[in-house]
Amino acid sequence: MDNKTKELLIDKLATLAVRVGANVQKDQILVISSPLHASVLAKKIQKEAYLVGAKKVYIDWNDDELTRNYYTYAKDETLQEIEDFQLARMKYFVENNACRISIDSRNPHGMRGVDMGRVMLANRAIGPKTHFFQEHYGSSKSQWTIVAYPNDEWCKTVFPDLPLDEAWDKLFEAIMYTSRVSIDKDPAEEWKKHTKTLEDHSKIMNDYNFKKLHFKNQLGTDLEVELVENHIWAGGGENGGNGIYFVPNIPTEEVFTMPHRNGVNGKVFSTKPLNYQGNLIRDFYFVFKDGKVVDYNAKEGYEALKSLVELDEGSSRLGEVALISNNSPISNLNILFNDTLFDENASCHLALGNAYSMNVVGGTTMSIEELKKIGYNVSITHVDFMFGSADMQIVGTTHDGKEVVIFEKGNFVI
Repeated sequence: MDNKTKELLIDKLATLAVRVGANVQKDQILVISSPLHASVLAKKIQKEAYLVGAKKVYIDWNDDELTRNYYTYAKDETLQEIEDFQLARMKYFVENNACRISIDSRNPHGMRGVDMGRVMLANRAIGPKTHFFQEHYGSSKSQWTIVAYPNDEWCKTVFPDLPLDEAWDKLFEAIMYTSRVSIDKDPAEEWKKHTKTLEDHSKIMNDYNFKKLHFKNQLGTDLEVELVENHIWAGGGENGGNGIYFVPNIPTEEVFTMPHRNGVNGKVFSTKPLNYQGNLIRDFYFVFKDGKVVDYNAKEGYEALKSLVELDEGSSRLGEVALISNNSPISNLNILFNDTLFDENASCHLALGNAYSMNVVGGTTMSIEELKKIGYNVSITHVDFMFGSADMQIVGTTHDGKEVVIFEKGNFVI
């Protein structure tokens, strides 16, 4: 791919992120989170945001090596500190309805060899103090979106047999394809059609108002997931708590809702690796009883998995259940991205950790205590893992006991 074509596609992705993804409004604050190596995209997003009338654009730069150095060499007490000015900054963004755009471009092995106990030490100390910020955006009280950009290490992980320049082009093309960005079509129009499809699936699921879902496949998954009463299935675009419509993930193929924190029972096997805190976890399973993980293991990345499950009380319970047909654009590429943004949209997934208050009627106006009474899970983390397969069967049970086949052979049949 020539440089002129690449630049045009990056321009289109930036426009999509601003005008459709976050749907930045006139006089609204935008916060961009970007790796240093993705500055070309970050700068284009900043420019586009000002063109649509953003009041001010802040950029939070990050870097895998800097993060690795921090967790490796900083003192324990430093890892557990977050300064008042950082909390004040977060509070300012929340109180002033700032929207966010994050650029996803991580090294899948960026934290390999780092003591996960130190990462957990930091998360346990800082997570409760910043939960208000994660809850605000996680529950879509203001707009947010994620887009992706390649990096060398990611490219080499996904396409290890190709020369780096070819691997980079191939990953770039896959990102653009799954993000519905192309030279000859208007991405905004493509997303308008796509979000309607996902919203139609959500409506079907909401009309059934299932009490529970039962997942089974030949790998050994046999899991019942009870849903909270008055749950809401969402997918595609959504209306934020501020009334502004936006598309949270680019790409996205999912419809998702809230499981009851105490209503999960059975065993579930992963079907794709999980990239958690810069560590790849492969071939793992969880056993749930009354909502809680009571047994787990992994062939690779056990310590990282342990640090996730044992992070806090809520990290051993589910906060999300999401359905994605096996016959989807991302799945059909047959590419293992080793990145949750993409792999979660190629497969049905569950999330350990915090639930989204938007997934229950009236949830965004409820207090945490009110939400907990209806089965909402609280945690300082939210981590998706993939368990969908080509032979997945999902049966839903309604409140009057009627059983309805939702998935057959990995795909929606309702």
